[in-house]
Amino acid sequence: MARIELEMLVQAPPAACYALALNVQAHLDSTQQTGERVLAGPPSGQLQLGDVVTWEGRHFGVRQQLTVKITAASPPHYFRDELVRGAFKTLRHDHYFEATEGGTRVRDVFEFSSPFGLVGRWVDTFFLTQYLTRLLRTRNAILKQRLESEVRSEFTPSVK
Repeated sequence: MARIELEMLVQAPPAACYALALNVQAHLDSTQQTGERVLAGPPSGQLQLGDVVTWEGRHFGVRQQLTVKITAASPPHYFRDELVRGAFKTLRHDHYFEATEGGTRVRDVFEFSSPFGLVGRWVDTFFLTQYLTRLLRTRNAILKQRLESEVRSEFTPSVK
């Protein structure tokens, strides 16, 4: 199984980071580069433990569908989404939100494997890991920018 671990510091509280990570519209906004949309499941709002959602997006020039379920949650510190159906053999994404001085340490642990045995492991190692890392970093950067701009605007006095 291939594994990607990413970490970022966000100047926002854990509860805000957790909530935005489970927000359907925020997910769609952060995956605009793939033209992502909801095919089934909650079309808006916050995803909750037990929710199942089917996303569709364009990857490698082909529209692909991925159905995931929120299988674990400990608000506002952790949740997991796992593959129900899609192009992967396995996919598990753990999201961690740890309070730090001045904000939150956000950590992603993304584990996946492709079907097709040895060929799939080769594809995971030499192609998919790099592609998915770039996709996750882009998504995280968009979420971080949104969170930090919302926190700044919350504490910026209005000018009259």
